[in-house]
Amino acid sequence: MATPEPTVLDVPEHARFEIRVGGDLAGFAAYRTRPGGITFTHTEIDDAFTGQGLGGTLVRAALDTVRDRGWAVRPQCPFVRGWIAKHPEYAGLVPEAERARYGL
Repeated sequence: MATPEPTVLDVPEHARFEIRVGGDLAGFAAYRTRPGGITFTHTEIDDAFTGQGLGGTLVRAALDTVRDRGWAVRPQCPFVRGWIAKHPEYAGLVPEAERARYGL
C-alpha cells in the first residue's frame, strides 16, 4: 500500500498552515497576519512523522501560498528562517530592509 501524499492547507481559524498525511495531522506552521503580511512564529512536526521531509513540504507550500497572495514574510520561527536561508529563491518574500535581521 502506497503512503498517501501529504496535503497542506491554510486553516485561518487556527492561525496556521497544517500538513496532513492520510487525514492525520502531521504538523503545522503557526502564524500571525496583518494587512499585506504574515509572521511565522512556530513550526512543529509530530514525532510520528519526523524524518520524512514534511517540514520542508509544509514551509514550501505555505510560502507559495503567501507569495500568491502578494504578502511579505517575517520568519520569526527558526525553522522557517532556516528553510528560507537554504532556499534563497524565497528570500524575496522577506522585506529587503529586514533580511539582515533574519540573517538572510
